[in-house]
Amino acid sequence: MYEVLKREGRAKRARLTTVHGVIETPVFMNVGTVAAIKGGISSPELHDLKTQVELCNTYHLHVRPGDDVVRKMGGLREFMRWDGPVLTDSGGFQVFSLAELRKIKEEGVTFRSHIDGHEIFMGPEESMQIQSNLASTIAMAFDECPNALSERSYIEASAARTTRWLARCKQEMKRLNELPRTLNKNQLLFGINQGAIFDDIRKSQARDIAEMDLDGYAVGGLAVGETHEQMYHVLEEVVPVLPSDKPTYLMGVGTPANILEGVERGIDFFDCVYPSRNGRHGHVYTNHGHLNLFNAAYELDGRPIDEDCGCPVCRNFSRAYLRHLLKAKEILGLRLCVMHNLWFYNTMMEEIRAALEAGNFTAYKAEKLEMLRENEKL
Repeated sequence: MYEVLKREGRAKRARLTTVHGVIETPVFMNVGTVAAIKGGISSPELHDLKTQVELCNTYHLHVRPGDDVVRKMGGLREFMRWDGPVLTDSGGFQVFSLAELRKIKEEGVTFRSHIDGHEIFMGPEESMQIQSNLASTIAMAFDECPNALSERSYIEASAARTTRWLARCKQEMKRLNELPRTLNKNQLLFGINQGAIFDDIRKSQARDIAEMDLDGYAVGGLAVGETHEQMYHVLEEVVPVLPSDKPTYLMGVGTPANILEGVERGIDFFDCVYPSRNGRHGHVYTNHGHLNLFNAAYELDGRPIDEDCGCPVCRNFSRAYLRHLLKAKEILGLRLCVMHNLWFYNTMMEEIRAALEAGNFTAYKAEKLEMLRENEKL
């Protein structure tokens, strides 16, 4: 059940109740691609970092260890010992990212595994079957994610095919959820809006998928080549066309500023690899902009990453110590940086929800964006 608790313009403070727990939105989903957060963060530790939802990758888990293995171990949540909600993507993004290893047809997509090169076929039915074996809380429909700057003729055909695939996904999920062997018979299905940066294609496809009465709707195919301004424009055009009584998800986005702009335009769910990827390279987020802890300026800096932060890292360690660990290539250094970044993102989402509840999100957003730009002015 999805309930909108408060609105400020198009921004929403909402709650999605699932079989695996309640999700307070707006929410940032922490990305655990192969059932683990890159950077050595275990599932129990995610609770201490304020994580609500973990996102895992259908394609990667199908390749290794195999969704059949995960199913035999009781599903993803049991396998990785995470007791909260899990969202699995559909494998559709790999249609984009593995462009040199794939062939797209109406039936589905033939891949070459990035691990050993063996051939894999995945269509809507196969994607739903894999995600059913993973027993995630929310399954994403199988789609194609074309480059945002592709030719209009290609985008038209691709978006239409994604809509046809969605209908097959819905039918297959209904069948799977009725089987006695299915681990999660209450699995939810989110459809995906595509159409690159063409407003008319985006809105037409959004109207078509809205009629399917799904559990939620994602805006996909962004952050894949277009500018931030183009992305924000797409959201302004498309989100009002999607059902207002269903959750909305902006896939693969983004920076703290992207999230603030997305919330303002009506987005509930976000995910991105930035917190963990940047943390592994010594780049950490603060309320006053990001820092590169490899910089010599922090060699004798006894302050925490962010003096306003209450995360386990900032309560215990200095910038100087973290810089030493990173320079010495100690895994503890990257682990601590990832922990801090996840806390930062999840805490910002708490602040966003509180601002929406208080009716002052617009003022909060303006102040937060100004603070985040501070280090860039130095």
